[in-house]
Amino acid sequence: MNIDDVATGHVLLGLLARGERHGYDLKQEHDVRFPAARPLAFGQVYTALESLRKRGLVEPAGKEKAGAAERVLYRMTEAGRTELDAWLGAVEPPAPFADNPLQVKVVLALLVGDRTSAEDYLLRQRAAHLERMRVYTRTTTDPASSVATVLAADYALTHLDADLRWIDAARDRVTALDEEMHR
Repeated sequence: MNIDDVATGHVLLGLLARGERHGYDLKQEHDVRFPAARPLAFGQVYTALESLRKRGLVEPAGKEKAGAAERVLYRMTEAGRTELDAWLGAVEPPAPFADNPLQVKVVLALLVGDRTSAEDYLLRQRAAHLERMRVYTRTTTDPASSVATVLAADYALTHLDADLRWIDAARDRVTALDEEMHR
């Protein structure tokens, strides 16, 4: 599962498990802990915190002065800890559908074009995947990379490798698919 698909509220609960924080700190910590994820918007953080508060999963824990502004500190409630533990313990079901854009583009390339355009797309996509894999590989071997960054790069490398295997298999099947699509 992509971090962008994870409910922001659960991520914030996980970050609050280590102690009181205000929204600004939660946003910053999210962006550091999950470097491969899309950074959270401040509005997204505060909207999620308000939702968690209404559900009784977090509560205000005071205010902190930050320059001219006051920031509300939040802490997780017992109900919030129970929710977080349940969510962390729940197994993520494997995706029931294969709706990868790569697969969709190959089929459409065959429908609107021909085998050559599908094969060309697959070769260009393969080259793009290999280039991205080189970037992630450099990240995993860089001594300055944090453990969170290396874990994210390892995850991405595994998925890119699976995509490459699919691309190679698809190239082998394009002729048969082309014949099937044009019957």
